[in-house]
This record gives sequence, structure tokens and C-alpha cells, in this order.
Amino acid sequence: MNHQPNPHPAPGPQSGPENHEAAPELDSFSPRKALIGAGLVLLVFVVLAATGILSRVHAGSALKAQTHDLAAPAVAVAPARPGAPVDSFVLPGNVTAFTDSPIYARTDGYLVRWYYDIGAHVKKGALLAVIDTPELDRQVMQAESDLATARANANIARIQADRYSGLVKSDAVAQQDTDTYVNQAAATQAAVQSAQANLQRLKELQSFEKVYAPFDGVVTARAIDTGQLISQGNSAELFHMQAISTLRVYTDVPQIYTPSLRRGMKIDLTFPEYPGKTFVGTLVRTADAMDPSSRTLLTEIDVDNRSGLLMPGALAQVHFKTPATNPTFIVPTAALIFRREGLQVSTVVHGDTAHLIRVTIGEDDGATVQIVTGLNPGDQVIQDPPDSLIEGEKVTVVHPGGAAASAGGL
Repeated sequence: MNHQPNPHPAPGPQSGPENHEAAPELDSFSPRKALIGAGLVLLVFVVLAATGILSRVHAGSALKAQTHDLAAPAVAVAPARPGAPVDSFVLPGNVTAFTDSPIYARTDGYLVRWYYDIGAHVKKGALLAVIDTPELDRQVMQAESDLATARANANIARIQADRYSGLVKSDAVAQQDTDTYVNQAAATQAAVQSAQANLQRLKELQSFEKVYAPFDGVVTARAIDTGQLISQGNSAELFHMQAISTLRVYTDVPQIYTPSLRRGMKIDLTFPEYPGKTFVGTLVRTADAMDPSSRTLLTEIDVDNRSGLLMPGALAQVHFKTPATNPTFIVPTAALIFRREGLQVSTVVHGDTAHLIRVTIGEDDGATVQIVTGLNPGDQVIQDPPDSLIEGEKVTVVHPGGAAASAGGL
């Protein structure tokens, strides 16, 4: 039996309205749309990565800035305070006697008696002690006898020479004999002069048996006693005397102040044993030459001490007042920087930068110092700089009573 193909086959699973509706779903997953989706996903990842990188860069910059701010040392600054128009500085002074002299023996012997002890005020020519010199006394007696003998010999020689000089005119004696006696007369006369000089020398030594005060003053030392063996020379002093009616005060003035010193200027002196009392001295002379080791000028100030209140050997405080040749400034001692470059202070410039300045100091009272050279009006001085501070270093200014702030706000 032959079957003919059905021109209208029955609908199967491959056909029908359901298959026509599923076609759009297959089109939504086309390659073009898949590529677009992948691009969008990649773009999202790129945006997220860029955002993370930018966030990290910003955080690093912020950390770097914070680290830089924290690395800058915090400092307190204050303007340098102007000093007085007249420089007033105090220097230590050594008080000495106007005349200071040890007294030695000029002859040998034994001390018979002394008359003044330490602290005694004596006048010039006062008898201080007597020395017994028996050997010298005998030498004086011998010299006197030698002088008498020389004079007798000279007298005989002169008579003989005069006699022969008269006889030679009548040719009664020889000229040679006459010359001999004349020369003998001259020689014996020279012997007389020698004996006189020796006697005078011994008498002068004998006069030193008595020791006299060479000037008005006070006996400050006595190194002898009765019966002590005395030897001439400077091996052992007998007394020590000082003239104290006027005292000399010596002090070394720094080079910076020497141009203002004038002879005759009045200078105040104070002493720790007389608190609140001021003595007035006069600048009488200077060394006119700098000490190369200390760069100072030695000065002498004389002070009247007829009252006897002051004593040689004391320490005085010498108060100088000189017109200020340059503007001076006062800063705390803690502001000073001691380094091999010299004495320095640090100021803040450009708002936040340290600048080191070499300075010269004047008066120092312990808490503050006077800056003579180096600073200018308006300089902002760092009050207590750190030891590690260097030139050009960035700093952070701390306002008193507040937190750290930029120095540019000053």
C-alpha cells in the first residue's frame, strides 16, 4: 500500500505558536549585548580601582603633610627687649694697697727689740725694731783706726814732698828724689780717701741697726721676735707694711666697652661686707694695651679710704655706666646657643624658618643677658631652642598659653 506524503504534516514539538514566542529570548543573549555587558563590568572595576588608588594617594599625601608638621620642632618666640640707653655692667675688682712693701734687714745681727705688731698704724720714720751688730761695731772701730793711720802717713808724705820741692829749686836735692816723694804724698792721700769711704760704708750699715717705717701705713705682718738671728738680704722679711689711706682697685674691662672709658670718671664700688653702701672711686689710669689672652683692658680705680673701712685684698664689685654706642637687647640666658661657631641665638624668619645669628653679650645677671651686637629691633627670638636646631630648619611656633600654630600668624 502506497502512502503519499502529507502536504500538511501535523504540528509537532518543533512547530506551533510556542516556538514563535521563544525566539526573542534567544536574541537577548546575542554576542553584541554580551560584549556591552562585559564592558560595563570592566568599567565598574576600573572606576572602583581608580577610586581606591586616589584614596590611597590622598591618604599618603595627608600622612606626609602630617609627618612634616610633626617633624618641625615646636618653639616659643618673643621679641628681643630693648636694653637701657646707658650700659650698666658690673665687674669684679681686686683691692690692693696704694703702697705695699716688705721690709728686710740690711745688716747681720740679733734682734734686740721690736716696737710695733700687726695692725699698728705708724708714721713715716717710726722706729720699728733694733738689731744688735757687735761684729759690725768692731769693724767700724777698725776702719776709724785705719783712717787715722792713713791720714798720718799722708801728712808725713806731704811734708816730705813739700821739703824736697823747695830744695830742688836750689839744686840741693836730686829731681828724681823729689818726684818720688811727691808721688808718695799723692798715694797716701788716695789711701786716706779709701779709708774714709770704707768707714762711711760701715757706718751706713751700722745705721741699719735701727729699722724705720718707710711711709705712713699699717703693719700687716711681723715675722721676727726678740733674740732672733737676723741676716741681711731678702731671704726673710722682718715686717710687711701697706699704705691704706688710698686703695687701688684693679679690674679688666672687656674690649667692647673700652672706647667709653675716660680718665677721671667716677665709678661706684660695692662690697659684700657693706650691703647697701656705695663707695665712689676715680678711674686714674689704664694699661693702654689689651691683654691678648682675654681681650680685656686693665684699669686702676683709686678710692679714698681715710675712714679705714676698706681693706686691701678684698673683692669689690665695680659698677660701670657708659653711654650705649649701639642698641642693646635683653634676652633670657636659655636663648643662648653655645657651639664651635661661637655664641649664637636663633630667630624665626619668613614665618616658620629658624635663622641662627652670632651675637656678642655684655652684662649677664644669670637670668638674662645683654646682647650688644647681632640682633635688630623686631627680631623674634626663640626662647629655648632645641640642641639640634640648625640654620634654615622649619619650626612651629607655640603661642604662650595656646597650642602650636604657624609662625606666620605672628
